[in-house]
Amino acid sequence: MADRVSENYMKELETTLKIGLVATIGEDGKSHITVLSTIQANTPEQMIVGQFTEGISKSNFKLNDKTGFLIMNLQKQFFMGKMNWTHEKKEGPEYVMYNQQPMYRYNTYFGIHTVHFFNLKEISEKRDLDMKGIILNAMKTMAGKNLFRKRPKETIMKPWAQTMMSKLDTLKFISFIDENGYPIIVPVIQAQAASSGTIAFSDKPYTEYLNKIKAGTPVCMLGMNLDLENVLVKGTFRGFKRTIAGKMGSMDIDQVYNSMPPKPRYVYPYKKAEAVKDIF
Repeated sequence: MADRVSENYMKELETTLKIGLVATIGEDGKSHITVLSTIQANTPEQMIVGQFTEGISKSNFKLNDKTGFLIMNLQKQFFMGKMNWTHEKKEGPEYVMYNQQPMYRYNTYFGIHTVHFFNLKEISEKRDLDMKGIILNAMKTMAGKNLFRKRPKETIMKPWAQTMMSKLDTLKFISFIDENGYPIIVPVIQAQAASSGTIAFSDKPYTEYLNKIKAGTPVCMLGMNLDLENVLVKGTFRGFKRTIAGKMGSMDIDQVYNSMPPKPRYVYPYKKAEAVKDIF
């Protein structure tokens, strides 16, 4: 890990054609992942994020400045890191830079209205996504996920979300809070839904990170496809155990969050609709 972005990577992180994920800590003390493709390096020691929608992550910045990130390019190479939120601005050169980008300059509905600044704590070297390891472990997870199948009292993930979290081509990332209080993000593309309330996954290929998650740890997992459809599930990690398909673990889901526009919000637990009796 380095405490600054090298000159070789500064330009690479500027592109808008990337997957940018930021993990924050909510008021419940648990990790939350948001897709923020605007994340990039402003200087070798400073990261920035451009905000154009209203969601939980932006308020989380101010609740707890410790954040984590994962940035993946189109060549399936990624960086992992940690940073600390410092301040926000609604004007200045960074604000102008974001709004001159074609994605926002010609957007009729929204532009970047706030820029968030972070002090970089650490960033990894660029590493290749281990596709061979992911495919092998996806096959193992498919063979062993029924061992973790549970029948919840009610449907937790809707069929669309369950199908998405079961597909082998859905990109999936898990986040948990490490021993230093930072949320980190790890690829778990091999993960698959065992039921509407449980997701199973093997401990490989990123064993060095996944084995740090202890049984009973609160975790969240983001699933997204290349159409930028995504869903975030939160729950509790139940630990790894040896199975006929190898070492596998699971998370029990207790919350489902829709992070897509126009209305990011929790969709599980369900909120009962109440009739409007008085509008005055």
